Amino acid sequence: MRILIAVCMLTLVAHAGRAQSTTAFDFLRLEPSARAAALGGTAVVLTDADVGAFFYNPALLNVDMDRQASITYLNHLSDLQAGFAGYSRDFGPIGTAALGVRFVHWGTIAKADEFGEVTGEFTAGDLAFTLGMARSYGEDLRYGLNVHAAYTSVAEYGAVALAADAGLVWHHPEALLTLAGSINNLGLFVESLGTSQDRLPLDARISVSKRLRYIPVLTALTLHSLQDSFELTSPEEAFRHAIFSLEFQAIPVFHIRIGYSHNRRNLKSDSRLDLAGFGTGFGLRIRGIGLDYAYSSWSFAGLHRFTLKSRL
Repeated sequence: MRILIAVCMLTLVAHAGRAQSTTAFDFLRLEPSARAAALGGTAVVLTDADVGAFFYNPALLNVDMDRQASITYLNHLSDLQAGFAGYSRDFGPIGTAALGVRFVHWGTIAKADEFGEVTGEFTAGDLAFTLGMARSYGEDLRYGLNVHAAYTSVAEYGAVALAADAGLVWHHPEALLTLAGSINNLGLFVESLGTSQDRLPLDARISVSKRLRYIPVLTALTLHSLQDSFELTSPEEAFRHAIFSLEFQAIPVFHIRIGYSHNRRNLKSDSRLDLAGFGTGFGLRIRGIGLDYAYSSWSFAGLHRFTLKSRL
């Protein structure tokens, strides 16, 4: 079984293809939950009841997420506002399904001509709907698939895309070990913003997590954007594909989280010491209602995320 999982993961990465660094649908890269943001931008190694994780890997959907709802709000820089919502149901032998929505509103933006003269105002926004499903294969392996319909608009222009995610998760309860692999945002544009064909933010990932047996800590390592690994020319560039995560679980109802993504050190200011690349936060659960908070440093500013989740 372990050989099968390894072959499947390598096959996913090998066929991922190359991704474009910036696209009209970059909002699909935003962390869909406060927990994922606090862990550095990953949720592919979490196998408990956190429905927001399925945006990263559909195979993470499981029976523990039955009837769970989750809502996340992100207060982004300037006037940008973003939100994420998800709901999951378990259907027994059929599998576990989830429905999710993501949106970004860019606020009001000044409109100017080619000479810099302001001629008015316009708005921009993004919206995506996601439907996911996961099933078990044997006792330790799960596989899943997401499909997305995404729309982005800038003033009177708009773009439409259809995409899919595929994922595998292998969990070994006795070893407290989880392995996961996924391809995200593999699809095509139905309509582009401009005259040239755009691309979706493709992301191939492999993750491993380990709960320490005698210390209440979950450790995780995620390798992301592996479809770009062919272009690596130095250890520094390779390090940018790694995310390191820690979750301290000493108290069942209160968890502390820390994550680091070296790729986000690009946001660091050379003029002063800052924590660009780091994320931190906590999770609190009281009477069946969960509250997650995350702070992500963007050098000169910080992003705050809040997630509320409960079983309906």
